[in-house]
Amino acid sequence: MESFLQVFILLPILGFLLLLLIPEDKEKVISLTCFSIVGLHFALSMGFLVYWLIMSRTELNLKDIVLLSSGNYEFLIDFYFDKVTAVYLFVGAILTFLVTIYSRAYLHRETGYKRFFTTILFFYTGYNITIFAGNFETLFIGWEILGITSFLLIAFYRNKYLPVKNAVKVFSVYRIGDVGLLLAMWMSHHLWHENITFIKLGDYALVHEHLQTHSFIGVFISLMILASAAAKSAQLPFSSWLPRAMEGPTPSSAIFYGSLAVHLGVFLLLRTYPFWEQQTSVRVLIVALGLITTVVSTGIARVQSSIKAQIAYASIAQIGLMFIEVAAGLESLALFHFAGNAFLRTYQLLVSPSVVSYLIREQFYTFYPSQRSLEDFLPKKLANTFYMLGIKEWNLDSFLYRYLWNPLKWVGNLLDFITLSTLLTVFVPFYLVGVFCLYNRNLVPEPVLNCLPIAFSFTAVVMVLKSFTKRNRARMAWLLTIFNHFFVVLAISFNEKFNYSSQGLLYLSGVFVAGVVGFVCLSRLKAAEKSLNLQQFHGYSHKYPRLAFLFLLACLGVSGFPITPTFIGEDLMFSHIHENQAMLALFTALSFIIDGLAIIRIYARIFLGPYEKSMYEMAYRSY
Repeated sequence: MESFLQVFILLPILGFLLLLLIPEDKEKVISLTCFSIVGLHFALSMGFLVYWLIMSRTELNLKDIVLLSSGNYEFLIDFYFDKVTAVYLFVGAILTFLVTIYSRAYLHRETGYKRFFTTILFFYTGYNITIFAGNFETLFIGWEILGITSFLLIAFYRNKYLPVKNAVKVFSVYRIGDVGLLLAMWMSHHLWHENITFIKLGDYALVHEHLQTHSFIGVFISLMILASAAAKSAQLPFSSWLPRAMEGPTPSSAIFYGSLAVHLGVFLLLRTYPFWEQQTSVRVLIVALGLITTVVSTGIARVQSSIKAQIAYASIAQIGLMFIEVAAGLESLALFHFAGNAFLRTYQLLVSPSVVSYLIREQFYTFYPSQRSLEDFLPKKLANTFYMLGIKEWNLDSFLYRYLWNPLKWVGNLLDFITLSTLLTVFVPFYLVGVFCLYNRNLVPEPVLNCLPIAFSFTAVVMVLKSFTKRNRARMAWLLTIFNHFFVVLAISFNEKFNYSSQGLLYLSGVFVAGVVGFVCLSRLKAAEKSLNLQQFHGYSHKYPRLAFLFLLACLGVSGFPITPTFIGEDLMFSHIHENQAMLALFTALSFIIDGLAIIRIYARIFLGPYEKSMYEMAYRSY
């Protein structure tokens, strides 16, 4: 029965690959293929769930593939099935099937018809990998796939400015969640000294034994899990990304941000609950976060003028309540709440265009004075204050910009001294000196040797910060992101158990190949267009669709997406950072966050947005 779990992963992958082979103008074939794959997945899911409920209801675990084994480190693909997975599979199968049927007609003759269904199947692959994951590494594969498909679906109307800008904004928040999960995995390796599976995590005696002597590590892991879950489920202070994500087509908004992906933060908390259930401080923090998010989001939802924004904030409020239920140990209630909210929000989003049309017409013929509400019982000044805060969405966007993105840009702008000549005459020799010190440690004084990892990881952060703010030369920004990875690997190589010649090169192999491909794409584009800067959105995918696709693959390879060995190398490198090397872990995490943002920014600025040479005006918004 365990081996059947692979079918739920392989079926969407098969559909995704089949759609890539179908010509774009064959709408009926595209929709029929997607409908057949998702329909078959739905039928198998229902059959499997009925069989599982009747026959056993036991937990299923399948250790599938060991991708890398090194000492006590093992990167393995592990699948796990229990009550939580069953509910998420049930809801996901039904809603994906319904949205697929809805989209066949809704997107008829839409530019990008094939692109939409291909992305939906890719999303469904990531969703199934996430909910069936038996360990953090497998879950992280699905987590990454959901992140990039989210970006692609929000930027579906890629010839418009606002969808592309909001796609980059949402991807930025997702990147924070990705690194939170990476840091949780890093410290988890030091706590368990193995690749811990979720079925082992359910062993109370084992968890209690380890946390008794490592309580600080346990709290750190729990906080990183909470940060990742909050970013994925749009809890404070990350709530503002969800309404921005509604720039994509209505069906993708329904399946992605109304029903499935936005609830995966709740899934992460449910899956790791046996680990943090004895940590009272963490449970109190989750309750407080959920409660504050619910109150704030409810107020914002009541004053929004856009129906999609109203639904988004209402959903955020309900997810906040789910966080409280999980923290209180009410697993069954949280699962029931998830299913109800997912079905409701999907329905609301799918009918939202019709509702808007109906209300616009009805307001001219039928007027009802507003009923008394909760705000009427508050002092007028206080009610007005809450109203203005709701209109401004509690300045959540401004908060992130002021305290996160603007400081990064300010620091990056101070690094104007980094030019191509500086890169070749200063940073490359510095790197070569580091490699020499690595292989000749006996010649380097011990205090200097201890400082080198921090120095090289800090250099990596400096380079990627400059890449993030670079505006006038796209190829230079690309090179800085590549060099960032080389310095990160060199920094970690000074730890005694990390082998630069094998493990380091495994990581850099994917970065190097993808980096070369990306640089060639940018060079060809510059030769054709004469100018290539990051000052604005150029929209070159309109003229060079194949080059845009190839460069997107290069971006994914460099940023550690699970299509190259770099993805395995990310977790491998973090596992070799010692638990007392907080600065090294911080700089490495920062470099990964900013590196992903810099790369996706390069792709968006060059290939997405209004085509700069078009003679026609482009719509600002998509709805």
